Amino acid sequence: MPLTRKAYRAAILHSIADPAEVGIEASYEYFEDGLLVVDNGQISALGHASELLASLPANIEISHYQDALITPGFIDTHIHLPQTGMVGAYGEQLLDWLNTYTFPCESQFADRAHAEEVAEIFIKELLRNGTTTALVFGSVHPQSVNAFFEAAEKLDLRMIAGKVMMDRNAPDYLTDTAESSYLESKALIERWHGKGRLHYAVTPRFAPTSTPEQLTLAGQLLGEYPDLYMQTHISENLQEVEWVKELFPERKGYLDVYDHYQLLGERSVFAHGVHLCDDECARLAQTGSAVAFCPTSNLFLGSGLFNLPMAEKHKLNVGLGTDVGGGTSFSLLQTLNEAYKVMQLQGARLSPFKSLYLATLGGARALRLEERIGTLQPGTDADFLVLDYNATPLLSYRLKQSKSIAETLFVLMTLGDDRTVAQTYAAGNLVHQR
Repeated sequence: MPLTRKAYRAAILHSIADPAEVGIEASYEYFEDGLLVVDNGQISALGHASELLASLPANIEISHYQDALITPGFIDTHIHLPQTGMVGAYGEQLLDWLNTYTFPCESQFADRAHAEEVAEIFIKELLRNGTTTALVFGSVHPQSVNAFFEAAEKLDLRMIAGKVMMDRNAPDYLTDTAESSYLESKALIERWHGKGRLHYAVTPRFAPTSTPEQLTLAGQLLGEYPDLYMQTHISENLQEVEWVKELFPERKGYLDVYDHYQLLGERSVFAHGVHLCDDECARLAQTGSAVAFCPTSNLFLGSGLFNLPMAEKHKLNVGLGTDVGGGTSFSLLQTLNEAYKVMQLQGARLSPFKSLYLATLGGARALRLEERIGTLQPGTDADFLVLDYNATPLLSYRLKQSKSIAETLFVLMTLGDDRTVAQTYAAGNLVHQR
């Protein structure tokens, strides 16, 4: 392939550290008139346009954006592919919601053509909303994962997904067995894990829908392959937490169930964690595990408010999740709008720079991919966005009053949505143009 070099000029902003650890001012880099240089799908230079322009060849193609902000691509650490068709399902909390809406919707993925159709819609929605990497639940059917990875591979996206393992407490039409879930997961791992920019996640739905035998085999898979991910749910809803105690009376608590079956580790991501206690946060941090904070879902399903300050106290890795379809938007900007409110309700403030961190570098750290994505550092993959300050009349008017990049960023996260994303790039390729 010929060497491709392109440059992009605009205001540029990215996180370089967690504000909770280094303070807000040291957590980001901002170039009011910045230049991003991309060589063969990787970022090769970042800085002030005035300093970099002279070093570029005269014939290089430069895309110059007015009234726009370039940021890293967004990272969604928890989302369900098969629930795309049931976003905004009325009136239930978690356990009833699963039985009434989710399981019937997921049963449709037994049909390969349906899985392929939804995978295309799902990936388009991710890219339209500026999400360049997601940690994705499939359904119990292997074809849900095959369809998703095939669609992602065509666009050279960095994506992580897995087949749901679920062998009890669900309808017969949607359960596997401990053995079949192990064998089907293994076949998917052999086919997809580490292929291009794709990774596999071992995916027990949550402790109540897996027998001890299935959880044992999930832990066995993690031991058999290097760098596999593990994703599941934890402590989302108080009724669910009580149910886990009834099903696993011999364990100390919800997290201890997963700990016992060796599912904690550096690539393990636990969705929600709304009702975790201090000791559980400490144990998650000690094992290098991460939590996906899913505010739109936690509010929509009435699950509760995630305690981000407690997670920060324990230096626990936290990413952001849309949790579509319990969550109500594919947009991480809208998700941050709700995250701010979740903090407000607890008497805490979420700075726009911490928000940016959660949606980018924080998510990358939760996934152990910070060397590849989550920032605009030279040497990383060219996954980035162009956000349009004039996306809507109200946004345009409001940003004209802005006096700082902090204010601009906060307004983008409060008023912004998919319309704000003018372009999405993955591995240097334009994969969405509004």
